[in-house]
Amino acid sequence: MDPREKISRPLAVPPCMTTLVASRTWARDLVGEAGAAVYRLSGPDEADLYLKHGRGSVAQDITDEMARLHWLSGHISVPDVRHFVAYDDKAWLLTTALPGRTAYQLLKAAPDDAPGIADALADFLALLHAIPVESCPFNSDHRLRLGLAHERMEAGLVDVDDFDEAHAGWSARQVWDEIGALSRFAPDPVVTHGDYSLDNLLFEGGAVTGCIDVGRAGIADRWQDIAILWNCLAEFGPALQQRLLTAYGVERDDAKLRFHLALDEFF
Repeated sequence: MDPREKISRPLAVPPCMTTLVASRTWARDLVGEAGAAVYRLSGPDEADLYLKHGRGSVAQDITDEMARLHWLSGHISVPDVRHFVAYDDKAWLLTTALPGRTAYQLLKAAPDDAPGIADALADFLALLHAIPVESCPFNSDHRLRLGLAHERMEAGLVDVDDFDEAHAGWSARQVWDEIGALSRFAPDPVVTHGDYSLDNLLFEGGAVTGCIDVGRAGIADRWQDIAILWNCLAEFGPALQQRLLTAYGVERDDAKLRFHLALDEFF
């Protein structure tokens, strides 16, 4: 079993989902537990499924992801929606599993393959960003995210203990002030993933098989995605970060990197 999972008791699901999840082994995903509860459901003769469940604002996030999965499936590889239920303040999303291991797992297991992995991540990102903007019904631009970030700050929902090293010891207000100083830029709108991180990209046979956790997908500045992945690759060295930028075909833009990474601290 993946060390970032633990065996779990089956979750109570709506009656219409009971047959779909019956006789499966449940494992709780320990990555990103602050949001939805995520479970991998496996069976001896069946392909794995994933179930996301949450209440309140998390249920809305799950609903947003369901809508984006349906739309993105016509453009890039994402999990298929097997079933979705929402009522009161609760939501359940059951999807298929993409084949392979995450980019993070692969980089840790095969560091010699890191340049090729970075190239493949850049290629898949370029494919996503090539989707015609006019066809996308979802907005995720920085103006919208700034409003949401301010609401979260005022409500005391920003986890300052989870800030990246660049903002360690900062208050949410200090990061907000930094964002304000960097926010005057001309956006380059594309269809973005919203959280293009190493844990959200799957690999098999040296190629990206698809992306997961697409609840923030929508039209935004392309550096929203570049910044998140660039930051993730810092663990594996600056040469790999530069490899990403070169493979994607952009020059390093420190102002946009700082802006998007600071804004991401609020989510």
